[in-house]
Amino acid sequence: MNEDNNKQKDKNNYNIYYLIAAIVLLLAILVVAVFMISQSKSKDENTIAYTDLIKQVDENNIEKVEMKVGSTTVKVKIKGEEKEKTAIVPSTQAFVELIQDKKLQGNQIELIQKERSVFVTIFDYLFSLLPTILIVILFVFLLKMQGLGDKGKVYDAETTKSKIKFDDVAGLDEEKSEMIEIVDFLKNPKKFYEMGAKIPRGVLLCGKPGTGKTLIAKAIAGEANVPFISMSGSEFIEMFAGLGASRVRKLFEKAKKIAPCIIFIDEIDAIGSRRTSGSGAETENNQTLNQLLVEMDGFDTEETIIVLAATNRPEMLDKALLRPGRFDRQINIALPDMHGREEILKIHAKDKKLEDDVDLKDIAGDTAGFSGAELANILNEAAIIATIKRHEKITQDDIENAIKKVTVGLERQSRVISDKDKKLTAFHEAGHAIVSSQLETQKDIKEVSIIPRGIAGGYTMYKTNEDKYYISKTEMEEKLVALLGGRAAEKIALNDISTGASNDIEVATQIAKDMITKYGMSDNLGPISIDTEKDPYELQLLGEKFGDAVGAEIKIMLDNSYLKAQTILANNMDKLNKLAGVLIEKEVISAEEFQEVIK
Repeated sequence: MNEDNNKQKDKNNYNIYYLIAAIVLLLAILVVAVFMISQSKSKDENTIAYTDLIKQVDENNIEKVEMKVGSTTVKVKIKGEEKEKTAIVPSTQAFVELIQDKKLQGNQIELIQKERSVFVTIFDYLFSLLPTILIVILFVFLLKMQGLGDKGKVYDAETTKSKIKFDDVAGLDEEKSEMIEIVDFLKNPKKFYEMGAKIPRGVLLCGKPGTGKTLIAKAIAGEANVPFISMSGSEFIEMFAGLGASRVRKLFEKAKKIAPCIIFIDEIDAIGSRRTSGSGAETENNQTLNQLLVEMDGFDTEETIIVLAATNRPEMLDKALLRPGRFDRQINIALPDMHGREEILKIHAKDKKLEDDVDLKDIAGDTAGFSGAELANILNEAAIIATIKRHEKITQDDIENAIKKVTVGLERQSRVISDKDKKLTAFHEAGHAIVSSQLETQKDIKEVSIIPRGIAGGYTMYKTNEDKYYISKTEMEEKLVALLGGRAAEKIALNDISTGASNDIEVATQIAKDMITKYGMSDNLGPISIDTEKDPYELQLLGEKFGDAVGAEIKIMLDNSYLKAQTILANNMDKLNKLAGVLIEKEVISAEEFQEVIK
């Protein structure tokens, strides 16, 4: 750890030195430029051409000539003029002989010859070398930029062996079993060669952010006990053209020297996106991708090098990158299920002090849809909360508060809320809760609060005790009704509406739009999918009237949901008023308290 810190410190120092050197160089160039401009301006005013100078000498108009040994610049005093003028003479010796001849002829010319100072001589010499120095500095800078091709971090076998193994990766049982073959390839390549099998060139890990793509890549290297070269896709791209391709070449040269090994390219979509016929940066990306394709094709049969790449946007990748012989396998890393979440929580809870009443299984049930990184963040936030509250160990309440902080936002107890806003928020959240309690798929209320969190003035939290891979049309329709329950409560109970429902309406509109255009759930339009993000003109291809029909369907769906929410609340006004009153008094009610109120 200390060695890594020292390396990082040295790297930061080098960066500071380079920055200081660049600033000094820039200032020097500016000073020289200003000096040269000022000199050129003064020269224009007080300069005399050599032919004019000879003419003045011939006409006996020169009073004094002053010059320095070794310099071609002379100062002359012309009769009748106050200021001296300068001139450049092609040959100082010939000019001196001319002046002496004129003096012999009777011209009254004072000739003064001075020795040049050592300082001026050195300054002139260095000034003449300045362009060469600048070119050398620029050349060294370009060489340094070219050397950045060696950016990939190498973790040797001992380092990877001592760090991450498959036991440290939870919630990815199927993915790990798939990766065992890769580990076997790296450990015992000879038996596969003898059978005539070829080692897979590349494995593409696809999944949402935080699902463990980088973690499982490091675990493969740790299990196989081989070096691991890690590099991000964005590190290949620089401001200088050709550097991306150069870095790809150097990366694979490094891998060939230490094979068997693993190359891991994170966020490969930064260089692997579809090639275009554009120019500039797009051309540079194309060259980098082409070089990657060439290098993956150029592996020798005996070279045990496997390229692992991770992306959360596989649809962006070029098809040539995904063909057999390059990324032979694609492994989709999904969000963990309930059992996987529990195992992930156990791993991240190993180094934390937990109270005996902490139920990780219960927490796993309440965090459906969370990634491994989000689960780790929840336990970390719970540890911070427990430390602030001076608990000896992390309690279940600390973890519950951490979940609320991550999902809803930071609690704002200090915010001063007027009675009018408090009443409005109470009826809004009560509307969500009452409407949800009357819907079959939305009735599991966990907590209702009117304490501001994040940007929300209040919230209604639902239990998420099961993993859902598919959502039915009924569930989506009832979700729309529940979302619009807050606005409906404002209208019915207070005969007014507020901006507090803006996020609810935004989410509801998006759900209705997806139901019509993505999932084909419209009875009138039928099973059709329209993706205007991929093709903005797709809607126009179906005709002008079709676009109007889509908009009309979305509006009808939202209007019906809003009307249904109002109907439910109108039939349960006593419950709405009672729940809003309890919320104004207590601010937060649990699932049990909610059930008592609505009974």
